[in-house]
Amino acid sequence: MSTATIKPKWHTTAEVAAMLGFGLSKTKMLVLTGEIRSVKVGRNRRILPAWVDEYVNRCAEEAERWTA
Repeated sequence: MSTATIKPKWHTTAEVAAMLGFGLSKTKMLVLTGEIRSVKVGRNRRILPAWVDEYVNRCAEEAERWTA
């Protein structure tokens, strides 16, 4: 009998803040300004892992433009 690992499909704002090493307030601001995409589910915001990756990639691209 094997155990399956279930990966979360969504992340909370707090989880994303921890992943990025940001504070919760900064992460909420990024979500509210649309810099990190999110969807409202009930009273809470949820963020797809791909949307976190989009934000990180966009930041990396901007950093490369500044150093080029």
